[in-house]
This record gives sequence, structure tokens and C-alpha cells, in this order.
Amino acid sequence: MFTRLTVLARWILLVVLVVPVVAGLIGVVFPALGYFPVLGETTFSFDVFKQLISVDGLGRMVWLSLFTGLGATLLSIAGAIFLLAASYQTKTFRYLQGLLSPLLALPHAATAIALLFVISPSGIIARLFTASGEGVMVSAGMSKWSFAFPYDELGLSVLFALTLKELPFIVLMAMSVMSQPQLSNKFKGYVAIGASLGYTPIASFMKLVLPLVYRQIRLPLLAVVVFATSNVEIPLILGPNNPSTLSVAVFYWFNHIDLSLRLLGSAAAILQVGVSCLALLTFIFVEKIVSKVASIQRIQGTRTFFDFFIITKAAGIVGLYVVLCGLVVYSVIMHSVAQYWVFPALYPSGLTLLHWQTVLGGMLSPIVNTLLLGVAVSVSSVIIVLLALESELLKPTKSTMTLVLSLALFLPLLVPGVAFLYGLVWLQQIVLASATWFHTFIAHLVYVLPYVFMALAVAYRKFDNRYAMVAQSLGKTPWQVFTHVKLPLLTSPILVAWALGASISFSQYLPTLLASGGTLPTITTEAVASASGNSSRVTAVYLIIQAILPLVAFIVAWWAPTLLVNRKRGENGVLSSVSKESEVLNGK
Repeated sequence: MFTRLTVLARWILLVVLVVPVVAGLIGVVFPALGYFPVLGETTFSFDVFKQLISVDGLGRMVWLSLFTGLGATLLSIAGAIFLLAASYQTKTFRYLQGLLSPLLALPHAATAIALLFVISPSGIIARLFTASGEGVMVSAGMSKWSFAFPYDELGLSVLFALTLKELPFIVLMAMSVMSQPQLSNKFKGYVAIGASLGYTPIASFMKLVLPLVYRQIRLPLLAVVVFATSNVEIPLILGPNNPSTLSVAVFYWFNHIDLSLRLLGSAAAILQVGVSCLALLTFIFVEKIVSKVASIQRIQGTRTFFDFFIITKAAGIVGLYVVLCGLVVYSVIMHSVAQYWVFPALYPSGLTLLHWQTVLGGMLSPIVNTLLLGVAVSVSSVIIVLLALESELLKPTKSTMTLVLSLALFLPLLVPGVAFLYGLVWLQQIVLASATWFHTFIAHLVYVLPYVFMALAVAYRKFDNRYAMVAQSLGKTPWQVFTHVKLPLLTSPILVAWALGASISFSQYLPTLLASGGTLPTITTEAVASASGNSSRVTAVYLIIQAILPLVAFIVAWWAPTLLVNRKRGENGVLSSVSKESEVLNGK
């Protein structure tokens, strides 16, 4: 029975990852081809695409999407490589994960809003320059420095924000690969061999370790390319408006009061898929060039690899994050309690809790919705993933099925959200028009499942199966082994995966807005709406609350195992027996 349940979970995982994406794409393709019965359009044609091509500024939209998305990905990868190369096998390497993990949990919308408090014309950087006598942004108009501020035509603010957000993800993905016992020992051996031949640690890492690590994280990197080129939140908050990025234009057209613009939005969503594919092809082309150059550099036999350059750049990246975090924390907290804060003063002239009272007075519903969705989606994801991973042992699949599952895992990440979410919502309204919570739950689940799977798969697959063998020798069923042996020993990674899933659910803006039709307010949707308003003080309060929720989830994940292990393992008969037998197996 339990084996059948695990197989069912495997199929549920496959269905949840594939069906919404495919159904959503179908729901977008039909309107893009002119089929939209709501407006009386029942014939297929390419007229909508002809209308899209004639839209003023379309080429600029495509260019901004490519420039910001692809540029941010390449910069993030370069920065991640600098950090890893400079810190590998040093004390800094151990602290790097702790430094970057909170940044990974911070939602993209929160990142964009936080940067507004730093780089806007009245932000803390402009205040610092003005206070120092530089006079940047003193006049009502923008100075020659305006290109570096939000809403710039070049999209540099979007590029900067995306880079800051994606770099921690890439670093942590690489560190998860490097922390695997077998690979870790192999990499240390490579570095030791390199040292014996006179290579510096950085040269050994770049020539021997990095190529192997890169192969393991290549698929997530491709997902980063797609996400960065199609992201809505950051360009919506920081990007130019006339024209905007293509994803933001799709967002506006689909949410316009004129329903006929949904046809244009559908065609633009299909175009967004093409733009993301073009970005992927460009990325692969850059990969090949870099690989050729790296191969030449590898065989030259030089014992160094731009060591000073890499170290200085890594130090600069760490310094940038530290300074920005400090400026953001100070600016956001001061704005949330500021009574009056006239530019260019560096601190408010008075403090008040009025903004907190205003926000908290109407915050009950968004907080409850956010927590309920986050907990429900993350718990469901953890259960599905655990059972699916267990099925790999109880009912192994053929190589073809394994490949299908692997591709399905990244399907929601490799297909732009704006390309299938609108179609998915359209089809959901046809099938279950009033099931708002269910629609939103599924929309969140599609994005949370892949990350929970990646977070749990490594720990679950490297679990010492001798524990299970001992339990089975004592007459325990697969269900008892799973619940009494594996789950207790994997408590820590399970809780971390749950916290990651909850954080991702907390951060979802577009899926929440579309699936609920704007009727289900969450902290993220309220924060983005507030950022487009006039009250920076209220926005600051929303931002703090938005940042606290994922932090609380990770604190629970970090401290809960410590509280749970206070009970003696001997209280559990099965686990106690397994522990004793495992000591014998380990020769203790």
C-alpha cells in the first residue's frame, strides 16, 4: 500500500509540474491566434500578431528584456565564480552560505522596493552625496547621474537588481553541489594535486573544480536566464515605463480594462517565449566561447589565474552587499518610523508609530492569506517530494521516465511565467470559476515544488541506507522505516526545504494576482501596490513585514531540530535499535 502511495506521489508531481504549464500555454495560444469567444472571436488568424508587430516601441521592449535578463545572468555567474574561487577552502567559505541565505529568501518584489529607498532621487545615496557637498539631485530636475536611478531608459536599475538577487542563488546552488561528500573529497584532491604542481588555490579551482561544478548547475542556470528575461516584479517597480520590458507590457495588456487587449497580451506572451529562447541560445553561444578560451588557458600551464583580480572583485562584491544591506536596513527602518524626513537630511526630524498602526490595522487579511497559502503549499510540496523520492527506492523507474521527471522538474522554471499563467487562469475560470483558493494554491505549487525537490533531493539521496536495512531486518515495514527512521534523521533538511517553499510562496506576486483575480490580498501584492503609491513610509512598513516572514520561516527551520533532539532517541524503540545496529556497522 505504501509503495503504491509513493508511486502515486511521483505521478502527482509529474502532473502538477506539466499539466498547468501545458494547459496555460494552450490557453494563451488560442487568443493569440484570434480565438476568444468572450469577445465573439471564433476564427483563427494571425491578425493579432500583425497588430503586435505594429506596436510602437516593441523592438525596444524586446531589447530591454534581453539586455537586463541576459546581462544580469552573466554578471551573476561571474560574481558567483569570483566569490567561490576566492573563498574555496578558506574560513570565508563556511560563512558565505550564512551571509547569502537571507538574501535568497528575500522576495524579488522586496528587493526592488528596498533598492528604491537607496537609489531613488531622494534615496539615502542621494542624501549622502548632497550632505557631502556634491549636490547630486539637488535641483528639481535630474542631473547627469540620472541614468543610474530608477526608471532609466537603459534598464540599468533592473539589471542591477536582478544581478543582486540571482547571484546568491547561483552561489548557493554551487555550494550545495560542492558539499556532497563524494564530490567534496574529489575536489579537495584536485586542489591538493594542483598545489603539489605549483598551482595557486584559485588556479586549481578555476581549472579543475569549476568545470565539474558548472556541469551540475547548468540546468538551474538556464532557468535563471528564462526567469530574468521574463520577470515582472523588478521591471514593474524599477524599470522604464515608455517603453517597458516585454513582460511588463504583457502584464499591463492582460490586466487592462479593455478585454480586447488580452488578445494582444496573448500574442506578446508567445513572443516572450521566443525572447527567452533567444536569450538561451545567446547564453549557450557565450558558453561555447568562454569554454574555448578556458580550454586554451587551461592547457597553457600557467600556475596562476588572475588571482589578484579575482580576489579584489570578490572582496568588492562582499563589500557591496554589506554596504547596500546596511543602507537598506537604515533607510527602510527610518522611513517606517519617520514623522518628517525632508531631503537632504540624513535622519528624520521626528519619529512616530503612526505608519505601523495604519498598516497593521488593515493587515490581518493579507497576513492570514500569506501564511495559510505559504504553509499549505510548502507542507504539500514537502509531502509530495518526500514520497516521490522514496518511490525511487521502492519502485525504481526506467531511464526514460527518470529523464521525463528531470525535465518536468524544470519545466515551470524554463517556461516564462507570463507565457502560461494567463492561459492557466483562463482555463481555470472555465472549469472552476469560483475556486479562488484552489486556483491560487495550484499556481503557487507549480513554482514551489521544483525548489523543494532540489532542496531535499541531495540530502535524501545521500541518506545512509544501512539504517533502513537494519530496521527492515528487525521486521519493520517500509512505512515504519520511512516514518520512524528516515524522517527523524532527515528532520533538518526537511525543515529547511519547508522554509524555502514557504518563502517562495510568500514572494509570489504575479501568480497570486492572476489566479485570485486580485481578490486574495497577500503581503507581497499589498507591498507592490503600495510601492506604486505616494507614501514611502507605508511602503517601508510593508517591506519590513515582507522580509520578516521568510526570515521567521528559516529561523523555525534552523531551531526546530535543536528543540526536537532534546528528547532522547531511545524513546523511539525502532530508532534506538537502528542507532545501536548502525554503531556496530560503523565499527564503534
